[in-house]
Amino acid sequence: MVMKLKGKPHLILTALLLIGNLTFTGLLWASLSPEEEIELGDQFLSSITSQYELADYPYLVQYINELGTHIGRHIKVPYFPLSFYVVKEHIINAFAAPGGHVFIFSDLVLILDEVDELACILAHELGHVSARHLAARIERSQRIAMATIAGILAGILVGGKAAGPLVTGSMAAGAQAELGYSREDERQADQIGFKLADVSGFDPSGMVTVLKKIQREHWYGGDAVPPYLQTHPGAPERMATIEAMLQEHEKSPEPDNAKQLRSRFPLFRTMVTALCMEKEDAKRQFTKRLRIDPKSALALYGLGLVLEREGRITEAIDSFRQSLTESPGSIEAMFSLGNAYLSNGQYEEALSILQKALTLAPRDKEILYLYALSLQNLERHSEAANVYERLTFLPPVKDRVYYNLGLVYGRQGNLAHAHYNLGIYFKRVRKTTEALFHFRKAEELTADKPALKEKIRNALRDLS
Repeated sequence: MVMKLKGKPHLILTALLLIGNLTFTGLLWASLSPEEEIELGDQFLSSITSQYELADYPYLVQYINELGTHIGRHIKVPYFPLSFYVVKEHIINAFAAPGGHVFIFSDLVLILDEVDELACILAHELGHVSARHLAARIERSQRIAMATIAGILAGILVGGKAAGPLVTGSMAAGAQAELGYSREDERQADQIGFKLADVSGFDPSGMVTVLKKIQREHWYGGDAVPPYLQTHPGAPERMATIEAMLQEHEKSPEPDNAKQLRSRFPLFRTMVTALCMEKEDAKRQFTKRLRIDPKSALALYGLGLVLEREGRITEAIDSFRQSLTESPGSIEAMFSLGNAYLSNGQYEEALSILQKALTLAPRDKEILYLYALSLQNLERHSEAANVYERLTFLPPVKDRVYYNLGLVYGRQGNLAHAHYNLGIYFKRVRKTTEALFHFRKAEELTADKPALKEKIRNALRDLS
């Protein structure tokens, strides 16, 4: 399969990624603390999401974060909370951004065959996080102007030939060498990553197979050098070093959670294929698999996701139902079927399949939310409110929970709680005027509810 670099121009991202939004006012770059790097990372994430689309399908997001967190928990000094993202773009790349944010582009996932390869990519990036290479190179470059650091850092992390002109034009002599990963950085990240992958229960040889696959894509693609080879220099030398380490390596036991992550990898890759690949290409791939094995639960599920993307909901429902016939315990397929039923206005059918899912996964927040939404659409508001309230005790709580909780309380005539929850929603989405309106309305209605009144007063104090 030939992977081409296409899609949004890298130049746009390079120009805007850090220069526009990461003007980290007053920061002394020579002493970048973990707390300052976390704040920088949050701003970096905001810039990324303004230019690229992240895959947001709940079980895809859940898997990449469970895998990354499983590996990252072995970092000796956990400077940051870790977050992992799949970027929906036709680019072969992965990078660790400031503050523990790790990104992998969907086309890199699609050339992988085993979870060990994905684990080794994440472990290598976590090696950079563990060694705080980003902080070190920013500290080394303290004499370079902030805008220059921003432009170079954007170009280096995201990669691609289009980033080259801006990086070259914005740097002082030797700046790229100071800010870019050195071969020593790469060696250290490989050594740390090797150990992280191994102790987590994965095969460190996956890094060698990944680098070989990326080089193969370069051979197929001519001059289009995958960014991973540009942003992570010294691939042949690194492969030789890793292979030498493998000669003396004794495989660690595979813990149960690694076995579970291994078993779920084919489903994760199916979701990335269905949701990130071009629709026609993905459909062709799943249709081809179904010609070979008409009962493939994964292919049926993937085809259903593609049909759903195309707005062909009735056909998607049929595909999800067939997938569940072949794999009756799949929570992911139950979620997708329930979601498709909801989209199609089949609320009773959604409720039925989601009830079955909750017998298998009673604390699954995505299933609980769809279950509450089904009850809400059936105007069973008291039951829906109970489920939404339950979700508020299962962090992290999504903003939409409070919005819908406000709506169902309103439909029951419980206006104090309705306004209070709508106030929370607007506060969380940073709409202060609307939040103040709802909190004040709630306060007017709480004469006989002292506990709620105290919550409202605390919320108002936070907004002042």
